[in-house]
Amino acid sequence: MKTIHKQRSSHPNLIAKRAKRYGLASSLVILVTFLGTFNAPADALTLINERAKLGGNDFLDWSSLGKVFNPFNPNPADFLANSFSAASFRGMGVAVDIALPPAPPPFITPPFVFQTLPLPLGIPTNFAFGDFVLFTGLAPINIIPTPGNPGPLTLTFDEPVWAVGTQVAVDDATAPYTVFLSAFDRDDNLLGNFSVMGTSSTNLDNSALFLGVSSDTQNIAKLVYSSSVPGKAFGINNLSLVISVPEPSSTVGLLVLGMVGALLKWKSLTRKP
Repeated sequence: MKTIHKQRSSHPNLIAKRAKRYGLASSLVILVTFLGTFNAPADALTLINERAKLGGNDFLDWSSLGKVFNPFNPNPADFLANSFSAASFRGMGVAVDIALPPAPPPFITPPFVFQTLPLPLGIPTNFAFGDFVLFTGLAPINIIPTPGNPGPLTLTFDEPVWAVGTQVAVDDATAPYTVFLSAFDRDDNLLGNFSVMGTSSTNLDNSALFLGVSSDTQNIAKLVYSSSVPGKAFGINNLSLVISVPEPSSTVGLLVLGMVGALLKWKSLTRKP
């Protein structure tokens, strides 16, 4: 039993005993250690399926790349490399890597950004009217469904983030499909895998699936998106990110102040006249 009592170094009775023996300063160190351990959050990843629930405080709009492809007046200079860098509104660097497509035939274009609008102003999708979409690339041939680059698409952040997500849609998909998302930390350790059903249309109704993750710690360093549809391109719209540290809980602060006050009062009552 003695061994068990020694291991319980942050038990409240032991705090009182050490306060009497070593003084208030040592007791406060023990108290803060106890509260820090008690309130330490679990390292958990949560699936987020609505942009509003992510609570983003930063974003990356793909139009910031300065290249928007017009399918009715194509310019080869508007294509992107399969690996490139971008920056969020608040300066978060994002490395984008889209896996090389299968060997031709057919020829698959490099990735590009387009604006989703009614024909002939843009390309209609089920993203929101006017969204800029990063697209993995497709075969410029008149075949429906059109062959395309299935990815995967990888996003790597200069610094880990608390939360991140985007909407996803697969090109020419006529039936529900599954979108996969994997999240990793900066050491490439897997934080979690998720899969959610989605649909595609040309309704410009913002019904494209939102798929994101949120963590209890600032440890999300890489995301990988893919779909269950082989040989089909997919697109994502703007990223929503949470990059700042949340404010500390006021409950912990109040608890510390309350217990410090109690210790001070106890110290004054036990002091010899």
